[in-house]
Amino acid sequence: MIVATPVAWLVMNKWLLDYAYRIQLGWWIFFIAGLIALLIALLTISYQAVKAALANPVNSLRSD
Repeated sequence: MIVATPVAWLVMNKWLLDYAYRIQLGWWIFFIAGLIALLIALLTISYQAVKAALANPVNSLRSD
């Protein structure tokens, strides 16, 4: 996110310059996007960890 934020800000700023009505990009937009991405990653990892912890190891060994 440290690398992506300045690059995204530059690209979006250049893109928005072409419009007559434009907005200013605030830091909070990138902060919220990073938090959402982090939340999705944590939920995915947590779900997979709980699923693996609750799985019966015998069933896994039988299929191998």
